[in-house]
Amino acid sequence: MTRAIRVPLKRYFTRFFKKDLLAGLTVGVISLPLAMAFAIASGANPENGIYTTIIAACLVALFGGSRYQVAGPTGAFIPILLSIVLTYGFENLLIAGFLSGIILVVMGLLDMGSLIKFIPRSVTIGFTAGIAINIFAGQISNFFGLTGLERHESFLFNMQEIVTHFHTINLYSTLTAVICLVTILITPRYLPKVPGSLVGLILSTMIATLFFPNDVITIASAFGGIPSDLPHMQFPDITLEKVQLLLQPALTIAILGAIESLLSAVVADGLTGTHHNSNRELVGQGIANIVIPLFGGIPATGAIARTATNIKSGAATRYSVVISAVFVLLTMLALAPYAGLIPLASMAPVLMVVSYNMSQHQAFIGIAKVKSLSTGVLLITFFLTVFANLTVAVEIGLLLTMMLFVKRMSEIMVVTQVVPDHENHLIDIADQNALHTYDCSQISIFSIEGPLFFGAAQMFSESIMSTIHYDPKIIILRMSRVPIMDITGENHLRMIVENIQKKGITVLISGLNEQPEKKMKKTGLYDQIGQEHFFPHTNHAIAYALEHINTNHCNTCQKINGNECVLDKK
Repeated sequence: MTRAIRVPLKRYFTRFFKKDLLAGLTVGVISLPLAMAFAIASGANPENGIYTTIIAACLVALFGGSRYQVAGPTGAFIPILLSIVLTYGFENLLIAGFLSGIILVVMGLLDMGSLIKFIPRSVTIGFTAGIAINIFAGQISNFFGLTGLERHESFLFNMQEIVTHFHTINLYSTLTAVICLVTILITPRYLPKVPGSLVGLILSTMIATLFFPNDVITIASAFGGIPSDLPHMQFPDITLEKVQLLLQPALTIAILGAIESLLSAVVADGLTGTHHNSNRELVGQGIANIVIPLFGGIPATGAIARTATNIKSGAATRYSVVISAVFVLLTMLALAPYAGLIPLASMAPVLMVVSYNMSQHQAFIGIAKVKSLSTGVLLITFFLTVFANLTVAVEIGLLLTMMLFVKRMSEIMVVTQVVPDHENHLIDIADQNALHTYDCSQISIFSIEGPLFFGAAQMFSESIMSTIHYDPKIIILRMSRVPIMDITGENHLRMIVENIQKKGITVLISGLNEQPEKKMKKTGLYDQIGQEHFFPHTNHAIAYALEHINTNHCNTCQKINGNECVLDKK
């Protein structure tokens, strides 16, 4: 047994460890400043973001469904977390994060990972762009060193605060922020492998510390510095009343976290050619978010930029992410006093650049130019995210998505009256002249195409009943192109069958698929129609019908083919 363990370890250290070490150090260097920046912007202390980065990276790497996923605090969470802190307080944010972890685990166990993928791009880009606007606007005050502002949940109120207090601008803070921003922008050009945000933070902090140390607000002066020891585990005080109060915010965190983590996993798949397990990824994210609040951390999810950096830095296994977490932990323990010197003005450009990169402005403009229903969903989701809140935006966006889906699916449903041609193929009857020329007055055939569900059931019923301009003896419903049927569709079909049968007309059904057949058998409609009236192919149904009519009494048949029925092409 010992040998079986040593061989993989030896292979790992000889083949993969060096690659994972380099990638882990690179990701760790990027993650540390972002962790502090995201936490501060979310209304928490910088150490809360660091704790989140360490715990989330380890747990998602070990339990998640993507080999290269880097989890931690992200910009997407900032507006919703800040809203929760302002409305309910930081302690309740921890409870909301804990509940969101439970929801994510349940989502993964219920195989809902695949469902998240069906959320349309217009919704995800709409709220992502709205989040980017909120993040950017939230850093304006730190960029210019404004003082005396009160933070609000409302975007408009925050903008009003900035305008009202703009006279408190701090030129030293502004200079520090500009130095950091310029450094971030030019670093990739000259040092493409070095994180621009880290260089910008170090350079601007050094300049501010050397030349005007007492003229800018720093992490230490604003938050009392960063602890250089490990956090203590403490279970949040959860009550039934708090669960009821925080369930909606927790659900929003869970949905947003699921979307972000799975999008990040898809990006990782595209860069590496691998395939992630979406349900395992949700479970891993859920486990992380259950544990994180126990140590004072904020909610976390997959970070697309850090995951891409991990891959591009040569990561070979999921242990590269664990190495990045260890690096962040050791750096916090060793350099916590120095991190307190970082000015808040230096953090602002970091988040502004993050917001710009996450905005997906090109994709936003591309969808907006189409001027379709998707454009409307995009704009509504975007404006609700900016001017209302992310919870409302996600709920309304998903509701609009469902309505658009139902509308488009209902448009797929097509009901046409058909007759066989000379090669025994069914052709549509396009107009009334063709109907009177080629149709049989005793047998009518209807071809039904598309899912028969609640969105299309009414149209299906109206199409059938409005097309029948006389009372044939037999109606054949060709249902080989109906893949699914729900209870509403079954009910409308039942009403059609009952109305037809009351007139003494026989209903035959051909080509019924497995799911609709099971549904009809469960509800009793199958027996009501009669087992002998179901046929595998339409030709069999036509043959059965011809045996039960008298073609000598058919004026249409006699006019066209003598005593030969127009439907009998054999």
